[in-house]
Parts: sequence; structure tokens; C-alpha cells
Amino acid sequence: MKRIKTDILIIGAGSGGLSVAAGAAQMGADVVLLEGHKMGGDCLNFGCVPSKALIASGKAAYGQRHSAQYGVKDAAGEVDYAAAKDHVADVIAQIAPMDSVERFEGFGVNVIREYGRFISKDEVQAGDTVIKARRIVIATGSSPLVPPIPGLDKVPFETNETLFDLRERPEHLLIIGGGPIGMEMAQAHIRLGSKVTVIEGDKALGKDDPELAEVVLQTMRDEGIVIEEDALAAQVRGKAGAIEVEAKDGRVFKGTHLLMAVGRKANTERLDLEKAGIEPTKNGIKTDDSLRTTNKKVYAIGDVAGGLQFTHVAGYHAGVIIRSMLFALPSKAKTSHIPWATYTDPELAQVGLTEVEAKKKHGPKLEVVRFHYNHNDRAIAERKTKGFIKVMVVKGRPVGASIVGHQAGELINLWALALANNMKMSQIAAMVAPYPTIGEINKRAAGAYFSPRLFESDMVKRVVGFVQRYLP
Repeated sequence: MKRIKTDILIIGAGSGGLSVAAGAAQMGADVVLLEGHKMGGDCLNFGCVPSKALIASGKAAYGQRHSAQYGVKDAAGEVDYAAAKDHVADVIAQIAPMDSVERFEGFGVNVIREYGRFISKDEVQAGDTVIKARRIVIATGSSPLVPPIPGLDKVPFETNETLFDLRERPEHLLIIGGGPIGMEMAQAHIRLGSKVTVIEGDKALGKDDPELAEVVLQTMRDEGIVIEEDALAAQVRGKAGAIEVEAKDGRVFKGTHLLMAVGRKANTERLDLEKAGIEPTKNGIKTDDSLRTTNKKVYAIGDVAGGLQFTHVAGYHAGVIIRSMLFALPSKAKTSHIPWATYTDPELAQVGLTEVEAKKKHGPKLEVVRFHYNHNDRAIAERKTKGFIKVMVVKGRPVGASIVGHQAGELINLWALALANNMKMSQIAAMVAPYPTIGEINKRAAGAYFSPRLFESDMVKRVVGFVQRYLP
């Protein structure tokens, strides 16, 4: 058995683990990184990257079939599903070198291609190597949750870990789960020529503002996606090419392929947490505000920490713990400024409090301002007028923003900046946006906050009247 010592041991080479490894090694720490599966983790290989690539293929096909509005004759938008998957693989291949063993060894990281498991409070075994570390970071991410639906073990199904290897286009794709993953893949596949039925036990896109979510859902229904809500899957039966899902209320949905998209579970099974005195939770690993576990030598970041499950959160967590581990400075993780986006068409994005949450927290102090895409000149020029923004404001400061529409995932960046830095609406209003851009929507939302104060104020009118009458 080989034994080594290190300053920082990282278990998992996904987004969070790689960020810690690169930062710590380049700042002089001795770093060991363990990865028993694929470098880059879920995001690169099975999640964010391949899903957005497939969405791009679907968008291209849809664009060809709906180009007449721009004065270009509609085309068939004929899809080669296998070629679309080649596009997905090529995108992954282009990004993969950034997450490669060679790149991180170039930073001075000792990369060991094995899974790790704790054998004591500060020791982890990986293959035939035991690593003793001053600080350990668990960054093992999450995997698709496959619930124990009767019959599912006898029927072939896809998850996000297998879907992108599928070469033949599903004739009729059944998707159990109406969250972001399910809805993104539903729209991508109907645009690529599949029939699609989404089976959701509660409400589709239920974690987002329902007013905004409905804009997305109605668009998807208009494209032909069947969205069945309050349809809790109770049984699955059939075989490849002929699958049935029966809901608890007796509804039966038939298709050729099945995608499970009901959520994620933290990857903790291999870790032997109890040997390190680390307390798990039902969603992952118990941590404090600084992301330390019940073993103070060990941190947990990203999906495995049991909070928001987004790649950018894992990257943010990496920055939080690097400050603590390398510089012994106090550092705590917050969630109030964390944005998220669902990359349907139109996109759906959120940061901070939703309108319902803000009303509950702030009551009558809350003001909600809106601006619609159909008043934005660039959106009109590009025929992208579906959607709107809502900004929740308390005492002149935004506490949340919700956006549905073209490039909502880009627009939300400004509000994430505002919340992270406790900015005022006046600072957003002072920004000069180039004309014509979709980004003007953000400035116009800030303008909508000040408009009644300027144009409907008797005091303002009296001051203006005085100046016009008495000053030279």
C-alpha cells in the first residue's frame, strides 16, 4: 500500500473539485485530486454541456421551419438525430481539455484516477494509495434519482447519463419529471422530430414563479408537447419501443422511450462517511455556513452539500472554501444572490426572492415592477417579444428578479450582480445600455420603478413649474 501526505485532498473532479484544485495548486498548496469516473464530472459529460448542445440542434431545426416571419421561406428543417448527437460529442470534446488530467498536472496537481473512501478522520484510500491530508474536500456531485416505481426495473429507460449516447431518435419520448431537465429535453426532442409527453406528479416547473412558468409551458404546449400535471407515476410496464406509464389516478401514457428526470441524489455511497465522523443528511452531507462538515477537517461543496444543485454554485463554493483553507480567513456561503436559469425557449431565470417569497418576507414594503419584451425594440426586430421581467424592490433595493423571455439567462446576470453587492435601483437606472439591445429591458425595469415617482408626483410637477416660472 502506497502512502502519501498532502495539504489538500479533493474527492471528485467535477466543477467544484476542479476549481478548488486549480486555485489551491496555483497559490502554492500541495494538492491531490481523486476521480474514479470522468474528468469534468456530470456537467461536462452528462449535464449542462451536452444538454445545451442538443438544445442548440433543436433550435436550429425549429428556426428553419419558422423562418417565414423574417422573409425567408420556411424549410423542412430535416433532422439527422445521430448527427445532432455527433454535434453534442464534438462540443464535449472541445471543452474537455480544460478539465483534463494533463492540464491539472500542469498546475502541479497530483491526479489519481480512482474513487476515494475514508478510512479515518484525515485519511482516504484510493485504489492502492492512502492519502493523509490536512484538509479534505468532498466534491462528488450528484447522480440521477431513479425512484422505486413498480415495474421500472423491468423496462429500459434513459437518464441524463445515457440519453446523449442514444443514436436513434425516439419516436415518442415519455419524460417522467417536469423540472428544468425534463422540460429542456422535452423541447429539444420535439424540435428534433420526436413526439413528447411530460408526466409530472405535481406542477411542471414548480420551483419557479408560476406566472412566468406558464409562459414557457404554454409555448411548449403550442409546439406540441403534451404536459400532464398532477400525474404521479405509479407503475411502468412494457418493453423497448412499447412503454406505458400509469399514473396514480389511472391515466395511462404510451410511448417508445422513457426518460427519468425526477431529480438528483448526492453521490455519497462510496465514501464511508461514518469512518470520518461525517454526518449525512437525506439530501447529501451536513455542513455549516462555511461548508465544513461535522468533521472540521473536511468540507463538502457543490451538489453533495445538499443545497442548490447548479454548476455555478459548485464554483462559488470553491471560492468560499479556498479563502478559508488557504488563508485561514472567515468565509461563509450565501444563497440569496445565486441565480439560476432554465434553457427552454423562451428562457426562464431567477435570482433572489420570487414575488410570493418577497410578499411573505416584506409584506407592504414590497414593490413589484414589470417591463414587457414587446416594448423592447430589439425584441420586436427579432420577433422575440414573448416574455417579461419582474423585479421585487424593497426600500429602493432589488431583493429578487424573475425573467421569462429571450436571453433571460443573460439578463439575470445584472440582477445577480445587484443582489451580490446590495445595489440600489438608482444604480441600475444610471446605467446606459447600448441601443438596440435586449439588455435595455433591465434598465427599463429600473425606469419603471422610478416613473411613477417622477411622472405622477405632484411635488415634482410643482418644482418643475416653479423653475419654469421664476428662474431665468
